Amino acid sequence: MPPTPLEREVKLRYPSAADARQAVLQLGAAPLHGRRLQADALLDTPDGLLGARGSTLRIRREAGTSRLTFKGPVQPSAVKVREELETTVGDDAVLFRVFTELGLRVGFRYEKYREEFSHGDLIVAIDETPIGVFVELEGSEPAIAAAAAALGRPVRDYIVDSYRGLFLRHRQALGLPDGDMVFNTPA
Repeated sequence: MPPTPLEREVKLRYPSAADARQAVLQLGAAPLHGRRLQADALLDTPDGLLGARGSTLRIRREAGTSRLTFKGPVQPSAVKVREELETTVGDDAVLFRVFTELGLRVGFRYEKYREEFSHGDLIVAIDETPIGVFVELEGSEPAIAAAAAALGRPVRDYIVDSYRGLFLRHRQALGLPDGDMVFNTPA
């Protein structure tokens, strides 16, 4: 059996997309995928079984394609480390229907504009979200640490929470009602 694929990443907050892009380009990262909207839906059982065990089931739509991703619980580390299984989906409407028939439901939706770059064995993403701009570094732990240091960002700047977790804290801090992390108007 092949080893379990692990995702290793951190997010770093930036004041604007322009600041993030300047930092990523100064790092020497090369453009990989242009800016596009990603619309994500997190699914769970009505009693929140997946969330309770620290797992995530996500369907992501972007640029006419869809991907299904399962993420296991976060493992102890300075960076976010978790099992990640992902596959392309031919017809996400059918997949949503299958999951509904199995008793799963969409519990949270979020959107972001993502632009991706490569830097060695890292994928560097600039994510523009309704709650701010983040640079996500995904790859090996040494490469993440080296890139973060080159960006002038110490370990204390690492954000290892999910966008859902960040949004829930943001919403709570502002006293906002329940809802999804989506744009009100196109950006």
